[in-house]
Amino acid sequence: MTQAKRDFGFSIDRGGTFTDVYATVPGPKKFRLLKLLSEDPDNYPDAPREGIRRILEAIVLPLPSMQGFRDLLLIGNQSRRHIFDLVIARPELLYEEVVEVDERVVLIKTVGVTGERVRVLRRPDVAALREQLSAVLARGVSSLAVVFLHSYTYAAHERAVGDLARDMGFAHVSLSSEVMPMVKAVPRGYTTAADAYLTPIITQYLASFRAGFDAGFDDIQTLFMQSDGGLTPMSQFRGSRAILSGPAGGVVGYAATAFDASGRRHGQPQPVIGLDMGGTSSDVSRYAGTYEHVFETVTAGITLQSPQLDINTVAAGGGSRLFYRGGLFSVGPESAGAHPGPICYRKGGYLAVTDANVFLGRIIPKYFPHIFGPREDQALDAEGPGAAFAALAAEVQGTSASAAAAAMAPEEVAHGFLRVAIEAMCRPIRNLTTMKGYDITTHALACFGGAGPQFCCAIAQSLGVSTIKVHRMSGVLSAYGLSLADVVAEQQEGTYAALQERLKRLDDRATNDLLKQGFDLEHIQHHHYLNLRFSGTDTSLMSEASAPDGFLRAFLAQYQREFGFLLEGRDVLVDDARVRAVGTRAPAERPKRSTPLSPGIRAIPRASLTRMVPQLQDVSTVVIEPACEAAITPEGDITVAVGQGRGRGAGLKAGGPPDPIYLSIFAHRFMGIAEQMGRTLQRTSISVNIKERLDFSCALFDAAGGLVANAPHLPVHLGAMQEAVKYQVKHWGADGLRFGDVLVSNHPQLAGGSHLPDITVITPVFVDNGAKPSFFVASRGHHADVGGIAPGSMPPLSKSLAEEGAAIVAFKLVEGGVFNEQGISKLLEGTRNLADNLSDLRAQVAANTRGTKLMQDLTDEYGLDVIQAYMGHIQDNAERAVRDMLVAFSLSQGLPEVGTVTAEDFLDDGTRIALAVTIDRKTCSATFDFTGTGPEVYGNLNAPPAVTASAVIYSLRCLVPDVDIPLNQGCLTPVNIIIPQGSLLSPCAEAAVVGGNVLTSQRVTDVILKAFRACAASQGCMNNLTLGDATMGYYETIAGGAGAGPGWHGCSGVHTHMTNTRITDPEILERRYPLLLLKFALRPDSGGTGQYKGGDGVERELMFRKDLVVSILSERRAFQPYGLSGGGPGARGKNLLRYRTGRVISLGGKNTISVKEGDRLTILTPGGGGYGSPDSPDVEAVATKLAAAAPVEHSAGSVLLYQLAQEQA
Repeated sequence: MTQAKRDFGFSIDRGGTFTDVYATVPGPKKFRLLKLLSEDPDNYPDAPREGIRRILEAIVLPLPSMQGFRDLLLIGNQSRRHIFDLVIARPELLYEEVVEVDERVVLIKTVGVTGERVRVLRRPDVAALREQLSAVLARGVSSLAVVFLHSYTYAAHERAVGDLARDMGFAHVSLSSEVMPMVKAVPRGYTTAADAYLTPIITQYLASFRAGFDAGFDDIQTLFMQSDGGLTPMSQFRGSRAILSGPAGGVVGYAATAFDASGRRHGQPQPVIGLDMGGTSSDVSRYAGTYEHVFETVTAGITLQSPQLDINTVAAGGGSRLFYRGGLFSVGPESAGAHPGPICYRKGGYLAVTDANVFLGRIIPKYFPHIFGPREDQALDAEGPGAAFAALAAEVQGTSASAAAAAMAPEEVAHGFLRVAIEAMCRPIRNLTTMKGYDITTHALACFGGAGPQFCCAIAQSLGVSTIKVHRMSGVLSAYGLSLADVVAEQQEGTYAALQERLKRLDDRATNDLLKQGFDLEHIQHHHYLNLRFSGTDTSLMSEASAPDGFLRAFLAQYQREFGFLLEGRDVLVDDARVRAVGTRAPAERPKRSTPLSPGIRAIPRASLTRMVPQLQDVSTVVIEPACEAAITPEGDITVAVGQGRGRGAGLKAGGPPDPIYLSIFAHRFMGIAEQMGRTLQRTSISVNIKERLDFSCALFDAAGGLVANAPHLPVHLGAMQEAVKYQVKHWGADGLRFGDVLVSNHPQLAGGSHLPDITVITPVFVDNGAKPSFFVASRGHHADVGGIAPGSMPPLSKSLAEEGAAIVAFKLVEGGVFNEQGISKLLEGTRNLADNLSDLRAQVAANTRGTKLMQDLTDEYGLDVIQAYMGHIQDNAERAVRDMLVAFSLSQGLPEVGTVTAEDFLDDGTRIALAVTIDRKTCSATFDFTGTGPEVYGNLNAPPAVTASAVIYSLRCLVPDVDIPLNQGCLTPVNIIIPQGSLLSPCAEAAVVGGNVLTSQRVTDVILKAFRACAASQGCMNNLTLGDATMGYYETIAGGAGAGPGWHGCSGVHTHMTNTRITDPEILERRYPLLLLKFALRPDSGGTGQYKGGDGVERELMFRKDLVVSILSERRAFQPYGLSGGGPGARGKNLLRYRTGRVISLGGKNTISVKEGDRLTILTPGGGGYGSPDSPDVEAVATKLAAAAPVEHSAGSVLLYQLAQEQA
């Protein structure tokens, strides 16, 4: 390479849709910018290399794992991603096979690096492993991931396997103890698999990349961005650290260019929210003077452990496809991608957000690069989007009864989609700030990416943000940010003791990494972190301090800000120590320009939609909305002062059919309010169940108590909460409630509860000093204990409700703004931890207060009559979808105009659950008649009516798969539910019900889906296991097999229907409880046979390390999960106890027993039923395809991790 070409510097961000190149070049211009399609196989094989070429010319995997755990990463945390999908699709695993190694370490005696005491039970048999790996190597597999339990503290076994594999000729080996030495085997395993999968691909790509240049890169420093915002040399670049490398460049870019440490607001520098809107998705992040890192996030549906900037991805970008479905405007999550892309790309693509911007004149094609069309030489197509929106406007006009929709012009349709996209982007921004205790209105907004500045003003107005900053390089800021980033070296170890020595050792290792790269000591800075948590909790925070005595202060301050309180009297534990060494660079130049309007900016006059549409450096468009004023800095950046302008609800009327645009907008707003209520509840609660397991739900209700919107939380809560609210509305009457009142109840039979630990707190919302509530907000949380005969208030052998705890029918928890602590304490006098109950009830009140405030703000914005009208419209939308489904099903089954389908099933004790569904096509309605169901039982399998309502509403929502309707009261409006009094499903007020909530609810759901011929029976159980003694307690539910259906195989090792609870990670389980997990794997061939096979159950074996009392509450131990349409049944479950003497006994489905140290419990969970005859002529074709392809997952980040944790509580 010539000296002239060595003067070039390239910063490249390869995104899902576009690749951005920022190049420093010799000559007076100093830099060049280029934007290319990331995928354009007809014109070039590699976008980054093509970008460099143009500028220069112009100027498989195996997984060794412990024996008994071959399916650990397949099962994962046993939850499903989408709770209403009967076709359960898991993200594709990155490994092809598992090599089980007879190896085991337990936490007992030999000291590991964390200070935890470990004992080696079995060392790897190297000779046997060599034979196993030889067979793998012979098949051409050359990359290996190694994951053993507790290797984060004792890595010797992983290192031995790694040395063996390298000696045998494996080209790449990833050890989990090296990739991410943090506790939690499952996410560490996923991360290691990702590293072993990606690193060879990246290495191969880099080799090909280098080979494309005549002289290679031998004498040129080549650095790569990592997900944590730091650069690293090519030789140290790892796949697991590259997941968010592109978005990380954007965070570095706006942190360096938009954050002003000297500009103060409210006594502090103004923090900045970053919005990077690309072609496929949008990335949201925050910067307030230091980078905010997280160490466990969800990416592509997989939980990964790796230091990353806290970047949250939402599936709304320039390429997000636009749909009109079920009367709603929908944006994404499907993306048009780079190829074929939106319609305006001239490649036969799909209607997308970018098309709306082009059609509305928010993108000026003549100023956009001419890189489109089959030969990559044309401008954006301005005519194609117009034709597509005209056709869509005709569809809206023809299918909507709304007068507004009937007169909707193509331009209004396009603008409506943009408004829906804006609401979709605002929700994660609000959630990111709210969940950490920040006020969004105190932030500035930095918008960048190809599409971000086009939406900056509208988003800021919706969020209440007053300042926007758009850098002159906004269109390529992720690439520009690479040129501003520092080189980093990180070291991390698990640790408990000798912190100073440990930090010093990590310091030295990280410093040596940077010294080898040419940095001198005076340009190396060190940042020290400890991963801290309160004892007895799993919520850890990575806290930074410059001195040893500062870590505790930093942790306590961070915990107080995020959660609103401290756990007084508890020890603070250290999980990990981390050192981040930064090799600093010279500060970036900020060239001055003498002209007030830089040559790279063109101000284009606009009509009333915008003031102007400036073009920045030919790579970005900024739309300035009315009431916003833009100022251009001498450097060529844009700062926008945001005014709120004319109210967004101006001109919107309450009467008549709904406007489909506002129907979609209000669906987002209502859901967003429920989500923010949940964030408040999680922040301010104190118990593990609510704060960490996220076992709660929050929702909005209309004035009659009908459900309007809830975040997608627990299925068993969904229908039951509205029954609780409706009961309170009826109980207190028209004049019984006043402003400042808050209600509480939990009675299952009388007051719409599910079981006693689930306490519902309800707040009436009064608007404009009204005499009656305008609507209600409510939160339901699972309290750790409410009394009864067993800790946890879930006794497996209870015979009456009184044995299960305190029952509250109706009580004013707060009256006139005063919390009635004395009254509620008396009602909960049997609880074992009243202080936690009171704290969690106050947290529920706080969550409702947040919802009340947000609902009042929304009412101020649009007016009470509009809000109430659109609550009704959203319910009507769900109602129409269910009515259409009922009619379609009736016709598909050849039923008469009024026809009936039936189904039945039996509990293991022989009690019958009977259902007759009568569908009337004339009224588009149905009656669900449970007459014939067996009587109330002497035990706790009785289910209150609200639980049956939850099963019905859940099933109906599952049966409407093609339309993403909001789950609300409208789903039940076309349905009449008949339950005979005194039956299993409507027991007397004194009956025990805890088993009905967790077991009978599953069987009712199976019966409903059987009546609709939707799928075979799933495991029909939650496999509830409780164990403990006077000092501790532990509770878990265990996955099984899902039923197959018409067109799909059942999923294996997953929770189904009315539960979606996660299971405790094996390392956390063994670390915190006196248990040894010996096996957790799929139960082969336990799924039913058929054209489509039922999912397999699991085998879980525990050994007790002390004397304990164990209780099991389970079903499907007598009756098999049935198959459908000729499919075979799934296998029954079994509960076996093996005494240390060798004696084995069956515990049956429900039992409590005392066990001794060394005894073993094996739980074999049921499989799912099969669907269709195994002799079907196309069985071979079926056998070769998966149940369903995992959907493309564009959302990612810590907010998604929180959402999943709540859906999987």
